[in-house]
Amino acid sequence: MFKNKVVWIIIAIVAILFFWVKGVYNNMVTQDEGVKTAWSQVENQYQRRMDLIPNLVSTVKGYAAHEKETLEGVVNARAEATKTTIDPSNLTEESLKKFQSAQGELGNALSRLMLVLERYPDLKANQNFMELQAQLEGTENRISVERKRFNEVAQSYNTYIRQFPNNILSGMFGFQSKAYFAAESGAEKAPKVEF
Repeated sequence: MFKNKVVWIIIAIVAILFFWVKGVYNNMVTQDEGVKTAWSQVENQYQRRMDLIPNLVSTVKGYAAHEKETLEGVVNARAEATKTTIDPSNLTEESLKKFQSAQGELGNALSRLMLVLERYPDLKANQNFMELQAQLEGTENRISVERKRFNEVAQSYNTYIRQFPNNILSGMFGFQSKAYFAAESGAEKAPKVEF
């Protein structure tokens, strides 16, 4: 009788342990997939920006053909940004910095293009240009929102896998922390505006 009791207690402990590990593991998988989904939304918005750029450059070319260097800078920055991709299962700080750097260069090139456009009042009044500019501004806002969402989902995931005793299981099953988007260097300084 004592032997049966011990066996049932061991079976109960093993069952409780199994269901606990199963629950924690499944939650880690769910949160990891959430990070990947949030990352794909970030990529979608960056892709939308990439798709708008050729139209913007074509519209500007007709008005500002002698601004060849600036236009080429935008095209080259876009090409470089499209080459830089990240595997969502390997969102390390280093890979995210490289991606963010390429996207930052593209953003800088677009900013230079917008400054050049101040010299062309006819272009600024062009309906196609105005629509493209509005779409680009909207896309930049969407990128900002999706980056924020990604950081929130990554924070939730990172916190969950680092909490005790989840950290033991996350280590056993190979779940690793995800990197965050950070402000670009120099973002803490207000841009200088000159007229």
